[in-house]
Amino acid sequence: MMTTVNYSTPAARELYLDLLVRILLNTIYQDPAINPGVRPMVVEPFNPKTRAIGKDWPTQAHTMVGQARLESLRDLSQQVLDDGIVGDFIETGVWRGGCCILMRGVLAANQIHDRKVYVADSFAGLPAPNEQLYPRDTGWDLHVFKELAVPLETVKDNFSRYGLLDEQVVFVEGMFGDTLPSLSAGPFALLRLDGDLYESTIVALNSLYPKLSQGGVVIIDDRALDPCQRAVIDFRDQHGITAPMQEVDWTGSWWRKE
Repeated sequence: MMTTVNYSTPAARELYLDLLVRILLNTIYQDPAINPGVRPMVVEPFNPKTRAIGKDWPTQAHTMVGQARLESLRDLSQQVLDDGIVGDFIETGVWRGGCCILMRGVLAANQIHDRKVYVADSFAGLPAPNEQLYPRDTGWDLHVFKELAVPLETVKDNFSRYGLLDEQVVFVEGMFGDTLPSLSAGPFALLRLDGDLYESTIVALNSLYPKLSQGGVVIIDDRALDPCQRAVIDFRDQHGITAPMQEVDWTGSWWRKE
């Protein structure tokens, strides 16, 4: 006898989002990873420990942030919805789109049709350090890693594979200094910043934080990287932000706008 399932129940929502996390991380088929510390890069077998903490570069998975940060994003996205925080979601620096796909999945699981997910990236990799304007980025030559350049059409295709490519997903293509200051969007309920560099982080904070609703969440992916950490410290000091930082794992953290 067939059982009718109510997919709007919290239990069904949690099952869907848990499965979405597992698929985005590809802990289902356990694809191998590349080691960015070795040139030329070599492919290494799947390691559940490094995948769980986001310390590998998967060959197929749609995110490299790891289980702890992805589950935290899921929970924080749900929390701002439950708390009625006004606004859309945005990620700056999306790689293959996994985190944005999860945020769109959270909206879908809650049957929310009046919020959007903004997907901001150059879709051409990271910029070379602008050492004159941002000396903290000196020596951080992440632009040489072509593996970090994922074309816009590839990211769109990844969304479509989950059935989540629609009018609630907005792509913002270009370098952050060119796109974010003039972005006609907001308010936001959640910001997720994953730009690695001082420039990418400070530009995103300066451009988007004023549009973050009270009680909204800002997530920092790269606090283990000195340029990103310095940008966060400088921004919080300059604006007198004292909201406590909540640690997720070795590099992820977040705070709520008071």
